[in-house]
Amino acid sequence: MDTLYLVIPCYNEEEVLPETSKQLLKKMQSLMQAQKISNKSRIVFVNDGSKDRTWEMIEQYHAENPIFQGVCLSRNRGHQNALLAGLMTVKDHCDMTISLDADLQDDIDAIDAMVEKYYAGNDVVYGVRSARKTDTFFKKFTAESFYKIMKHLGADVVYNHADYRLMSRRTLEGLASFGEVNMFLRGVVPMIGYPSDMVYYERKERFAGTSKYPLKKMLAFAWEGITSLSTKPIALITRLGILIFLVSIVMLIYSLVRHLTGATITGWTSMIVSIWAIGGLQLLAIGVIGQYIGKVYLETKQRPRFIVKTYLGDTPDSQETPESF
Repeated sequence: MDTLYLVIPCYNEEEVLPETSKQLLKKMQSLMQAQKISNKSRIVFVNDGSKDRTWEMIEQYHAENPIFQGVCLSRNRGHQNALLAGLMTVKDHCDMTISLDADLQDDIDAIDAMVEKYYAGNDVVYGVRSARKTDTFFKKFTAESFYKIMKHLGADVVYNHADYRLMSRRTLEGLASFGEVNMFLRGVVPMIGYPSDMVYYERKERFAGTSKYPLKKMLAFAWEGITSLSTKPIALITRLGILIFLVSIVMLIYSLVRHLTGATITGWTSMIVSIWAIGGLQLLAIGVIGQYIGKVYLETKQRPRFIVKTYLGDTPDSQETPESF
């Protein structure tokens, strides 16, 4: 039997942790009793600089039952870095990991099917939403548009998949070899290339607390994913520049024809529209290119993506060894 570690990023989740820990403990115990996973399997909460009692509760759960472990980051680093911190901290202690959110909107009963597909020879098993019945029209429209745009821009992401996935130890080792600072896990994991499969499930309503991803953060997350995985936006700017150049030639010919026919007064509307359109496109192009230059700047600094302040593991030594990655 192989060892499974559940990795759950947490940011201000004191309202959901009591129920989450209860349900996950029950699920892990059932898998152990069915002899699908080892008794050394663990539930790892990653505290991403929470401002409430999240870390205190994690420490309490660990003291009461060693199946619960905790990773405390030195400060808030965002969901992707918190998840990566948990995965990199436990990769040498487990045979497989499953990452999921603390609100348990992702159906934990899908864990059974993920484990079965792992034993069938898959190194990665993606949890994919079968429908978006619980989403508003706006949320559904924007989410589906995000996946379509990502595909169009050359990012190999799994449709309707977030960060609910199983990964084997060798997949985690492959993930560790990706050294970029701006890590977008949904796009990076498919790049590793090991055998993969999917498990479909229905996403539930959040049973407590509030969403940590309002519209502003969702848009920033989408842009981060696009610019981290693809350079096509720059290629689109080049094509747009060529198109504007061709239009300018047409406008030049039009102006010469107007001049030869005696209509020498330039139209006010066409001039103003041209100035504003070209000026706006230039600013847009400069902004997009600036975003990429900024990412290159951050990559060259090679700052750590996270620093682990405390790890509540199986041994006392693990609690005193901060890590950075």
